[in-house]
Amino acid sequence: MGSALTLGAIDAGVFPVSAVRAFDSYPAAIASLGREITAADSLADVINQSDVLLLCVKPHDVAGVLKEVQSQGRAPGDLLILSIAAGVTLATMEEDVAGTARILRVMPNTPALIGKGAAAFSLGSLATPEDGAFAEKLLAAVGTVCQVKESLLDAVTGTSGSGPAYVYTFIEALADGALLEGIPREQALQLAAQTVMGAAAMVVETGDHPAILRDRVTSPGGTTIAGLAALEKGAFRSDVINAVKAATRRARELGS
Repeated sequence: MGSALTLGAIDAGVFPVSAVRAFDSYPAAIASLGREITAADSLADVINQSDVLLLCVKPHDVAGVLKEVQSQGRAPGDLLILSIAAGVTLATMEEDVAGTARILRVMPNTPALIGKGAAAFSLGSLATPEDGAFAEKLLAAVGTVCQVKESLLDAVTGTSGSGPAYVYTFIEALADGALLEGIPREQALQLAAQTVMGAAAMVVETGDHPAILRDRVTSPGGTTIAGLAALEKGAFRSDVINAVKAATRRARELGS
């Protein structure tokens, strides 16, 4: 995700590649980006050389990074941190840095890799409107973005953060259904993926509620209502809702 956000922002002109410093415990990860991004010698170096720190580590590693930020003794006006760690609250992170940085929580998703991401963010207590504007510009470079209350960010994680995996599973199942009915695998996958992409675009571009769009293609006694009835028999809608609930609950667990 750090790679997707950074490279997307560079491509969109948010900042030049020359302005980026990166640190990874595996230096090859930086080299693999295929850009002339400067590798910092240490975490301390990237903290001290940055105006904005994009924190892309696992939730259990956040505290260690923020303790390092605190030890550098920077003033909060000098450093903005954007954390994409699931579940770790602003209050927890602000306690870890002890007032030495402004913090935003950000939840992007992997389609940002192709400029089709869906993201949300929340401001910490020391963050400024200008910080929010920067986050919005950064995230908009790789998709759509909205600002939400922090209490909703775990639900965002369960919806758009984890959501691509649900959609991939649906595409695979749709293609498997076509395969069962005799359509060759490559064509089945092509039809399934394009169908999902086209349907999603219809929701976004028309602004119509999905139920309205569904009703327009569901005729009495037709093929679509037969398929929908089968989905309802299998508790499809309930399963998707429960998937979001389960992922949201797990995000909260990771934060604690």
